[in-house]
Amino acid sequence: MHVLTDQLQFPEGPIAMSDGSVIVVEIKRGTLSRVSPTGEISVIAECGGGPNGAAVGPDGRIYICNNGGFTWKVIDGLLRPVGTPENYIGGSIQVVDLTTGTVETLYTECMGQKLKGPNDIIFDDTGGFYFTDLGKRHDDSLQRGAIYYAKPDGSSISAVVQPIEQPNGIALSPDGRRLYAAETFSAKLRYWDILSPGSLAPHDDPWGVGNILYGFQGHERLDSMAVDAAGNVCVATLGTGCISVVSPAGKLEAIIPVPAPDVMVTNICFTGADSRTALITSSGRGILYKTDWYCAGLPLHFNA
Repeated sequence: MHVLTDQLQFPEGPIAMSDGSVIVVEIKRGTLSRVSPTGEISVIAECGGGPNGAAVGPDGRIYICNNGGFTWKVIDGLLRPVGTPENYIGGSIQVVDLTTGTVETLYTECMGQKLKGPNDIIFDDTGGFYFTDLGKRHDDSLQRGAIYYAKPDGSSISAVVQPIEQPNGIALSPDGRRLYAAETFSAKLRYWDILSPGSLAPHDDPWGVGNILYGFQGHERLDSMAVDAAGNVCVATLGTGCISVVSPAGKLEAIIPVPAPDVMVTNICFTGADSRTALITSSGRGILYKTDWYCAGLPLHFNA
C-alpha cells in the first residue's frame, strides 16, 4: 500500500475525483478537505461538528453526514473518538458547494425527531439517498440509531429502519435491489431487499431489525464500506484494522490489513480507470492509503 498522506485529522468518507485528487472529511478538524495526487492537503469547507460520511450528489455537490462532534483521546499512539462533547447540539445532513466552499444544512430532524449522529451515506440511481444515524455515546448511555431515506432538495426524509443498534456503513448492491448496513458494536452486516426507493421489503429477523449477512466474532467492530463489481461487501473492520470482504451469499472471502497497525481503519472507496485501485482511510494514524485491488470496485452513482 502507498501512503498518499499521513497528516489528516481522523479522515473518513473518501471520494475519488476525476482529477486524481481525493476528497475526505477530517472529523476531528471539522472540515471537508482535498488530498492532491502528491499528498498536499487543502481545506474545501469548514463544516463544524463532526463531518463523517460523504458522497457526490446528482447536482455535483458533496452531501455530508455530520455526527455533531466527538470528544477525543490518544490511546496507544492512535487518535480515537470516545464520547460526545458538552456543546453537542445534534447531527445534520450538510451540502457543500465545491466551487465556493459554501456549507448548507439540509436536514436536522425527521418528523420532529432530531438527528443524533448521522454517519454514512449512499445515493441510489433516482437521486435519493439512504443514510445511517449511529446515535450518540454519552457517559452513562448509548443511544440507538436509525436508517433514513431522503431527497437531495430537502423536501422529504423518512425513517426506513428504526430502531437499530449503532448503524454505521451503508451501501447498495450492484443491481440496486439490496441495501446493506454495518452495525458497529454488534459487528453484524445486515441487509434489506428494496421494493422501491425508500421502501424496504419485510425480512426474516424475529427481532424486527433486518436480515443478517454475516456476523463477526471476538473484539471486532464495523465501520464504513463499499461494494465491488462482483457484489462483495468490503467493510472497514475496527479492532483487527483491516478491510473484510464478504460475499453477497454471506461468506468471508478475504481480510486485507493495512501495513501500520491501526484499530481505526474506517472506510474504503475505489478509483482508477477500471476501478481496480482502492483508497483506504486509516483514521487513528491520519493516513490515506492507495493500493491495487484484486477486482474492480462498483462505480458510485453521480461520482463520474
